[in-house]
Amino acid sequence: MRFILLSFSLLFCLSAQAQMFPHGEEFTRQDTLRGTITPERAWWDLQYYHLEVTVDPETKSLSGKNTVRYKVLEDAKRMQIDLQAPMQLTKAVQDGTELEIEHEGNAHFITLKASQKVGEEKEVVLTFSGTPVEAIRPPWDGGLTWKKDSNGLPFIANSNQGLGASIWWPNKDHMYDEPDQGVLISVTVPENLMDVSNGRLIGTDHDKVAKTKTYHWEVKNPINNYGININIGDYVHFGEKYAGEKGELDMDYYVLRENLKKAKKQFADAPRMMEAFEHWFGPYPFYEDSYKLVEAPYLGMEHQSSVTYGNAFANGYLGRDLSGTGWGLKFDFIIIHESGHEWFANNITYRDIADMWVHEGFTSYSENLFLDYFYGKEAGSAYTLGLRKGIKNDIPIIGTYGVNQEGSGDMYNKGHNMLHMIRQIVNDDEKWRSILRGLNSEFYHKTVSTRQIENYISQKAGINLTPVFDQYLRDIRIPIFSYYLEEGKLFYRWENVVDGFDMPVKIYVDGEEMNLKPTQRWQPVDISQKNAKITVDKDYYVGSMNISGN
Repeated sequence: MRFILLSFSLLFCLSAQAQMFPHGEEFTRQDTLRGTITPERAWWDLQYYHLEVTVDPETKSLSGKNTVRYKVLEDAKRMQIDLQAPMQLTKAVQDGTELEIEHEGNAHFITLKASQKVGEEKEVVLTFSGTPVEAIRPPWDGGLTWKKDSNGLPFIANSNQGLGASIWWPNKDHMYDEPDQGVLISVTVPENLMDVSNGRLIGTDHDKVAKTKTYHWEVKNPINNYGININIGDYVHFGEKYAGEKGELDMDYYVLRENLKKAKKQFADAPRMMEAFEHWFGPYPFYEDSYKLVEAPYLGMEHQSSVTYGNAFANGYLGRDLSGTGWGLKFDFIIIHESGHEWFANNITYRDIADMWVHEGFTSYSENLFLDYFYGKEAGSAYTLGLRKGIKNDIPIIGTYGVNQEGSGDMYNKGHNMLHMIRQIVNDDEKWRSILRGLNSEFYHKTVSTRQIENYISQKAGINLTPVFDQYLRDIRIPIFSYYLEEGKLFYRWENVVDGFDMPVKIYVDGEEMNLKPTQRWQPVDISQKNAKITVDKDYYVGSMNISGN
């Protein structure tokens, strides 16, 4: 879809809007406790979790312990731990001493008794139980999914981005801090089922009396809280070795027994994904923890080293091409998109969910790059332009900071189109690839703000792209390339833009390419022709308007 001609009335309405659009929501103390780096969070640096959880499919309940290891950054005695009702935090113990817990909604404040010396590592053991919130529309709302396979066996998984990992287990539920030393996940399930979680399986215990099995999964790398997952079902396994940029990578696949044949065919997209994304983004960020694709009872999610899959073993998005171009049926959307998050979400992670576009904009754009790698640049471009019909331009892409609020759903398609357009502005595909790879190297296993990402791209591109980011991330208006012809000259400028907007643009004058750098002031350029046809390059997400009406 091309945004080339806009009416005067529409232009007036768009220009009459305020330059920056507030989200217009009111926030509570619970929002602040969830979304802010509170004093009770700031004084300790998360090092390690050992999450032990027993899952009871009959009662849809969980119980267990989480051992939290942390480093003391400053003298303090009050710790915030998050766990959402109806789950209950029943006990906190340090050095064998039970501690007082003050419950305030979903935040729980633990008063520590032992000395907390700066620089030392300490542990607190949290005991919890309850019946967690059941997801109604996973993965878009958080919770656990309790289903059964065609043989009547339980099929269970969590999905909780946004709402938070604390919907089912107690933790430091803010994205800024990840466990530097990794996680051990020990999940106890009925003996006829298997749990698949993040990292590598390092052991299984079988309690024949209780008729349960406990699966121990070790994650050696830092991991965001929402990326930690449990997947429980009648799983079977197959896998392969991939010759990647950092050596041999284990790629393991877990699917329900009934779907093994279909999975062996459909999951051929996984090594193709790895080939394309290592080319564009650099080495897979979690070689130590392997790559897994795990069937789940919902559409899918980007859980680190344990990507979940529920796309009905079909190409496209549940068999549909979201772009309407045909290119979306060349790949399995969930395998490509959710795996793309291994680089943008799990390697590079937002510090605040207000910057969620860093995850979703880049990962949506990765679909373009997958097509580009295997089918050519025009295929990727056509797919991207086809997604424009899904852009709403309702509220800014960046949300409100400090209250766990994400911005517009346009972070997917609009963020995607913005990045595709920046590639045109950079106008050097090898430099653009080096920027994408550089991001994953510079911010390897780090949490970031959008400003860090924006500044890095501007610096490496050698172009001040701040006005572009401000326009597309913090405003809802689409820039208008306004022009008129007069006596062999083309007069042009940007309208409907943030102050200082001066994005370069490629146009065609009777089919001949011309590169311009409009500002908000009229500028002339000689074109010789009196009645030339002016078109803006389709890869720029802008509108255009001939104000002379000719």
